[in-house]
Amino acid sequence: MSVKKLSDLAKTIRSKNAGTDKITFDIIFRERDTYEKVKRSGVLTRQSVCRILNADTARLTDFVEYDPACAIKFTILRLRPSGSPGDADIFGAQQYAPFLDVEVNMPD
Repeated sequence: MSVKKLSDLAKTIRSKNAGTDKITFDIIFRERDTYEKVKRSGVLTRQSVCRILNADTARLTDFVEYDPACAIKFTILRLRPSGSPGDADIFGAQQYAPFLDVEVNMPD
């Protein structure tokens, strides 16, 4: 078993607005085998993404393992609407960073 960072395994890790009140995240893999191993590892679940984002589970509106695209996608409710006073990330594009260093146990 080897430990790898999610950023070394995924082709794309991103976040973006999903309307004014939500941010959606996409973690997309090049190879189906890598995608399947990450899925089986259990490192990305409804509970773990909330823990990684320090978000209450009630804020998670969607969590999908989308096999046709080798992608794990999830959406959270924003604490305040995009562009409102105190919003430091109007586009929601800076929220993915906590996932870059997530460690995944990968079978050899």
